[in-house]
Amino acid sequence: MLLFNSFIFCGFVCMISQIVLDNSKLTPGHITSILVVIGAFLDSFGIYDMIIKIVGGGAQLPITSFGHSLIHGALARAESLGFMGILMGMFDLTAAGITAAIIFSFVFTLFFKPKN
Repeated sequence: MLLFNSFIFCGFVCMISQIVLDNSKLTPGHITSILVVIGAFLDSFGIYDMIIKIVGGGAQLPITSFGHSLIHGALARAESLGFMGILMGMFDLTAAGITAAIIFSFVFTLFFKPKN
């Protein structure tokens, strides 16, 4: 059942994103930013953690989990270090993903050329 819930959640996020993309003038960058903010908003109130318990890893795959990770790390560090912990904690949980994205994009630019 957990695999089914994960599949449904990821599909729902993709479906909503595609509907917004098809029926508005928003670019994929705008939609991505909106989904990150939605994930951060849901985590601020503890809702995203409940979603993770229900759907498991399926909630960790969409872009909404990036917003969840940003806020989750910031709030964890804010409890121990105060206001400065917010700035420091934001990138604790997301550092590996950001680093991987930078390295992979650099490697791919070495081997592939963009079309004009």
